[in-house]
Amino acid sequence: MEQHPYPHMLAPLDLGFTTLKNRVLMGSMHTGLEEANDGFKKLAAFYAERAKGDVGLIVTGGFSPNFRGRLTPFSAQFSSGRAARAHRAITEAVHAHGGKIALQLLHAGRYAFHPFAQSASAIRAPISKFTPFEMSERAIWRTIKAFGRSAALAREAGYDGVEIMGSEGYLINQFFCHRANRRYDQWGGTVENRMRFAVEVMRAVRQAAGDDFIVIFRLSMLDLVEQGNTFEDVVALAKGLEQAGVTIINTGIGWHEARVPTIATQVPRGAFSWVTEKLKGEVSVPLVTCNRINTPEVAESILASGQADMVSMARPFLADAEFVAKAKAGQPDDINTCIACNQACLDHVFKGKRASCLVNPKACYETELIATPVRQVKQVAVIGGGMAGISCATEAAERGHDVTLFEKSDRLGGQFNLAMAIPGKEEFKETIRYYLRRLEKAGVTVKLNQTVDVDTLSAFDDVVVATGVKPRRPAIEGIEHPKVIDYQTFIRDNPALGSHVAIIGAGGIGVDVATMITEPKDQSLDDWLKEWGIDKTISHEGGLYPGHDTHSDKQVWVLQRREGRVGKGPGKTTGWIHRKTLQKRGVNLVGGVTYHKIDDEGLHVSIKDEAHLIPATQIILCAGQESVNQLAEQLKQANLSYHLIGGAEHAGELDAKRAIRQGIETALAL
Repeated sequence: MEQHPYPHMLAPLDLGFTTLKNRVLMGSMHTGLEEANDGFKKLAAFYAERAKGDVGLIVTGGFSPNFRGRLTPFSAQFSSGRAARAHRAITEAVHAHGGKIALQLLHAGRYAFHPFAQSASAIRAPISKFTPFEMSERAIWRTIKAFGRSAALAREAGYDGVEIMGSEGYLINQFFCHRANRRYDQWGGTVENRMRFAVEVMRAVRQAAGDDFIVIFRLSMLDLVEQGNTFEDVVALAKGLEQAGVTIINTGIGWHEARVPTIATQVPRGAFSWVTEKLKGEVSVPLVTCNRINTPEVAESILASGQADMVSMARPFLADAEFVAKAKAGQPDDINTCIACNQACLDHVFKGKRASCLVNPKACYETELIATPVRQVKQVAVIGGGMAGISCATEAAERGHDVTLFEKSDRLGGQFNLAMAIPGKEEFKETIRYYLRRLEKAGVTVKLNQTVDVDTLSAFDDVVVATGVKPRRPAIEGIEHPKVIDYQTFIRDNPALGSHVAIIGAGGIGVDVATMITEPKDQSLDDWLKEWGIDKTISHEGGLYPGHDTHSDKQVWVLQRREGRVGKGPGKTTGWIHRKTLQKRGVNLVGGVTYHKIDDEGLHVSIKDEAHLIPATQIILCAGQESVNQLAEQLKQANLSYHLIGGAEHAGELDAKRAIRQGIETALAL
């Protein structure tokens, strides 16, 4: 009998009335296609790719069971026969590849961004503009009935199950927590009353959908907010859900308003599997664990140790639709690993844009970014081995072109080689590994330590210039002082630093450098949990106790010219994490700075028109970048055809998302 490389992850899961082919659940993600014109056709292609990739069970993005539960006035709703018929395109596409799929039912409650929001109590969420209406008894029962009706329609649409969204601070979670529920009737107060809404929804769904239908409940096991639940409360609800007929309980970690990172790249891999493990033995239904599980090795380790019965991975299936199939084939090196950057997935969704993936721009663009074999093979030169150049060279070679990649340094990866040296960004090395593997398999000729001239390039049919960026040196008196170092040199060489460090520039690079300087040595998972005030016993409400600040032994200043908030770095959903991390480490975040001069005493500045001397022993320049594109100018003068991509085309904030996507789009157009 064949021995799988990941026996626990690839073992089937018998649910009684049906069997899942393996222990991997593709977690729910809103993509923005749910509301788009022709979105269901694109969603069908998106989910079909993941079903083809052998995932055990897919869960869709959230659909509201009624109008008031929508996240925005135009968000997706699933409550009619017409909706059920439209969704058949999705279920049929998944079933055509032997997959199973469940529809997530999500009522936003007080997270709804519209004036019709409703919740257990009329308490506005800190992340919302709207105060919800307190639900009447009649409204509660009408909502419970709506969940049941949507479940029956999901079955009619061909879904294999539904997931009831009871975590992340949405309506059901709101009823369950004192934080959002101040009621004194049968729906509030005691744990029995607060959990009643969740249990009644579960009963209604089971009754409407029948016994042979998968019903998952996403249970908030660790709220990470004040006035959240204790572990005793969680156990009580889990047992109530089991009695009401739940098939699988999925883990939810943290509310959206929680000020603790849960899925960003700074979070250690598998950081919350211990939460799910605590519930093992309390109920007999299968338990799913989640968050920062992004390799088959991590998944296998969690399942082999008995911490959970299944693992949920969401964004790893944006990064690679074939994650499970590649693991099953014993080819983990071929997996495009999710680096948890959030830049093209969550950041896009929160801006109302279509989700995709920084390391895989084809995610959610399956019907648009299509690679076709070339009709005429070209000799293609790609200049620059950063992420733009690598992605272009790979895609072009896989289409059939003869590609040579030139890189002036001794390694490929460009700015990602710097990024992976930053604490909390170690995942970036996985992207380099993945693309180098593809380069090798595609047969790209790689020439390191080599600069090229126009004469050499005239022999090629097409030239792609991806020469990247160099640090910008601002015009400050004394900028050539020996204590001044640019960020590239600092990250690459990691020189010893004195006691006082000034960082000029508070963008993403400045934040990364400050993080690198102040990172505690040899931080374990328990140290990380302690730093963020997470109570592993979950005996404190919400699983929180006062965080433990880890002040650095160095005085660090992060400086920016413009006034306002300093130290966020890029990223809508991760910026606050960077800022809070630096504050916890005692970093001085200073805006409204005018730079005067650098000398032996340090950095002379004005802050809001008041003169200051920062006694810096080192000054690190993180003041942006400039394009390196002299070669493009030479090609232009020689009247040779070329394409300019990545940092060479536009320096801006270091934007790997744009660089990789541009590389692929250029390759598809060659």
